[in-house]
Amino acid sequence: MTEYVDLEYGTLACDVVGEGPLVVLSHGMGTVRQDFRYLVGLLAEAGFRVVNVDMRGHGESSVGWPSVTGEAAISRTDVAEDLVGVIRYFGGPAVIVGHSLSGGAATIAAASAPELVCGIVEIDPFTLAQSFHAGAFFADRRYRRGMVRLALTSILKSLSWWRRYLNIAYPTKPADFDAYLAQLGNVLVRPERWAEFAKTGATTPADAQARLGEVRCPALVIMGAADPDFADPEAEADAIVAAMPEGVGRVVMVENGGHYPHAQFPDRVAAVVIPFLERYAARMPRLR
Repeated sequence: MTEYVDLEYGTLACDVVGEGPLVVLSHGMGTVRQDFRYLVGLLAEAGFRVVNVDMRGHGESSVGWPSVTGEAAISRTDVAEDLVGVIRYFGGPAVIVGHSLSGGAATIAAASAPELVCGIVEIDPFTLAQSFHAGAFFADRRYRRGMVRLALTSILKSLSWWRRYLNIAYPTKPADFDAYLAQLGNVLVRPERWAEFAKTGATTPADAQARLGEVRCPALVIMGAADPDFADPEAEADAIVAAMPEGVGRVVMVENGGHYPHAQFPDRVAAVVIPFLERYAARMPRLR
């Protein structure tokens, strides 16, 4: 069932599946909520009420939201505020499962609304400020191909280069990969949707990095070992956890996982996420 959550400055489209403790899924830049299409059912079958959200400006959510930065941007702080609004609407608290940009947003939501967020799962997150690794660029084909494709997507404003990036961001492909790319392309080809995608690149993860030390709820960082976005994916994940208070976070690596391990290997990701949810999703009383 799709519900539309009206917040102060816009409307978010959400698929709602299952019954039980609340889990909110939030995808990354340049995709749509169907990015979690395989994980939703597995979590609902495990006994959770799953709310799968289109990020502001993406999918079926409305466009033109004002940013906390005051610029034409979509920051992790913006997305965190949206997720907190979704949790309030559905009667949290909740565990947030955030991918990529939304991983950083999950950090900020946990730090800013601890009464509403009882755990966070960050999948291949952009939570730390990034720097270009020249040595890895020349030595590591995986990283070089990712950086080149992301750069050309941004510089040329090119859907074709974004598709090429996604092709290597999935080292192995789900069976419906071509159909999913076609669906995504039908969204991003619309100028207003591409403009919203571009806004996600107008800010950095610095706002999320600054809040890592304030996270008090349990945190799980899941990282694809073959993610082309990071020079050293495991070191990236370890650094995120190291910046949290001691004992708060832990890292799980997904062998052969690219930037989208939850779509490549949903069973493997669910096998890690479900025990985390069973332990932490129901610890706090519901607000309604």
